[in-house]
Amino acid sequence: MESFEGRLAVVTGGGTGIGRELVRQLAGAGADVAMCDVNSENMAGTARLVGEDGSTTKVSRHVCDVSDPTQVAAFRVAVEQEHDTECVHLLFNNAGIAGGGSFVADDPAAWERTFDICWGGVYVCARAFVPMLVRAPEAAIVNTSSINGVWASVGADRPHTSYCAAKFAVRGFTEALIADFRVNAPHVSAHVVMPGHIGTSIAINTVAAHGGVDVVSFRKLMGARGFPVDQMSDDDIVTAVADRGAGYRDNAPTTAAQAATIILEGVKAGEWRILVGEDAVAIDEMVRADPTGVYEPEFIDRLVESGHFIGLVRG
Repeated sequence: MESFEGRLAVVTGGGTGIGRELVRQLAGAGADVAMCDVNSENMAGTARLVGEDGSTTKVSRHVCDVSDPTQVAAFRVAVEQEHDTECVHLLFNNAGIAGGGSFVADDPAAWERTFDICWGGVYVCARAFVPMLVRAPEAAIVNTSSINGVWASVGADRPHTSYCAAKFAVRGFTEALIADFRVNAPHVSAHVVMPGHIGTSIAINTVAAHGGVDVVSFRKLMGARGFPVDQMSDDDIVTAVADRGAGYRDNAPTTAAQAATIILEGVKAGEWRILVGEDAVAIDEMVRADPTGVYEPEFIDRLVESGHFIGLVRG
């Protein structure tokens, strides 16, 4: 797909982060966009930025929880009606949250909430929109996995099971679609995106998606990492969590705008495997070089020594 002009793109998680920047850059390239998010105010902010960018294409907003098949079905119908179409050309399954790190110790509901959005959202939206992709003369599905779809860790002593399981599922599903489309819809391409540490609000959005700061759990987690939690009030814990989320966003080596550009250029170039960020490239290479040692503490030390993921694995 050499140009996005005149195309219709569906973008999930369009209210913030990479999703917001995908909407802006797609609209700037001449595409109409249907975005969804659970937060209508965030989407309004995205739409305002699109207007400030000078784009005159149509950008529609739809409140939708991508883990809910009923809401996704309603989203699809709204896209058909508001854009007067039976097909879409691009589907960006971008929405995601973190959380539910430990399968053993964490609340199963938190684990399942993360998995249902990060994997279930991709599956449900693919079921809803792939038929519309197939009806287009040329189309692409672009699924956001993660470098955690290559390496299931953010540190040897930090469980990260739900997010990693979901992102491995997204990666495997997308790679399997390559043959499926080749046989059954050769005009549709599949692309898996694996970002490293990107400047997004995922940490902040994750807290909101899980119902706010669980002070007891965060106090325990922070204490295990050496924070003086005995001297911190509950309000101090809440503030520290918010500050950490803002730091994750503001101190990332790759901005959300840069990430969106890499993704869109990768799709235009026909790349089915799109690594986003120098840290993602480094992790991918290191995992391939030492696949049996990647979950040992020594691997983390080598990773930090390489200058990548320091804020994540040591944060």
